[in-house]
Amino acid sequence: MTKPFLEIKGLTVAYGENVIMHDVDFTVNERDVFIIMGGSGCGKSTLLTVLTGLKAPEKGTETFAGKPFWGNGATKADRDALMRKAGILYQSGALWSSMTLAENVAMPLEQYTDFTPAEIKDLVALKLDLVGLGGFQNYYPAEISGGMKKRAGLARALALDPQIVFFDEPSAGLDPISSKNLDDLILQIRENLRTTIVMVTHELPSIFAIGTNSIYLDARTKTVIARGNPNELLKNPPNETLEHFLTRGKK
Repeated sequence: MTKPFLEIKGLTVAYGENVIMHDVDFTVNERDVFIIMGGSGCGKSTLLTVLTGLKAPEKGTETFAGKPFWGNGATKADRDALMRKAGILYQSGALWSSMTLAENVAMPLEQYTDFTPAEIKDLVALKLDLVGLGGFQNYYPAEISGGMKKRAGLARALALDPQIVFFDEPSAGLDPISSKNLDDLILQIRENLRTTIVMVTHELPSIFAIGTNSIYLDARTKTVIARGNPNELLKNPPNETLEHFLTRGKK
C-alpha cells in the first residue's frame, strides 16, 4: 500500500489580483513519479514554487510527509525543516559557475550537516558517481555539456539524501538521447533511493515513459481538469483539451 507524501487541498495561487490557479487538489504518493503538466502559461512552475515553500498560496493547505507545510498553523521554520527532506533540480541546473562540480555538491553538506571535510569529499564522490559523473569532481560547469550540467545539478539535489525530489522541466534544452538518459537516471534514483519524484514537464516522451500519476493544469479554467496515470489518460482522455495536449493535435 502506498502512502500519501504530499497532499494539496483547495489551493489558490495569485499575484495580487491575478489568480493563477484556484481550487487545486491532488495527492502525491510515496515513490510516485508525479507529473505536473499543462500548456504554456498555466502556472506549472508557479505551482512548484508553492510546493517547495518559495511562494505562499492565497488559500488552501499542503501537507508534507504527514506534517503541515502551508496552512494548519505551519510556520516558516516548519517549512524550512521539512524542505531538508527535499531536493530541487532547476531547469538550467543552477550550478554556481565559479565553483567546481565537487564544490557545488558539497555546499548543502557543508551548510546543513556536521560531516568532516573528508566525509563530505567521500559523499560528493558518491553522489557524482550515482549520476554518472565520477571523475568530474574538479570540472567547472562551463567545461561540461548541458546534459552533464543537469546530472551535476541532480547530484547536488541528492546531497542530503532527500525523500522527495522536485524537477522543473529537466529535459529542457536537451537532445532526445540526453533526455532519455536523464529519464532513465530519474527512474534509477527512484528505485535505488526509494525517492518520490515530482516533475513539471511538457515533454511527452518523458511523461509517458516515467510518469506514474499526474495532473493537468488548464490555463483557461485555471484549475486541474484531469488527473491520473498519463498512459491511462491517453487511452481515455476526459476532455478535448487534455486529448489535444497528449496527442499534440494528432489523431
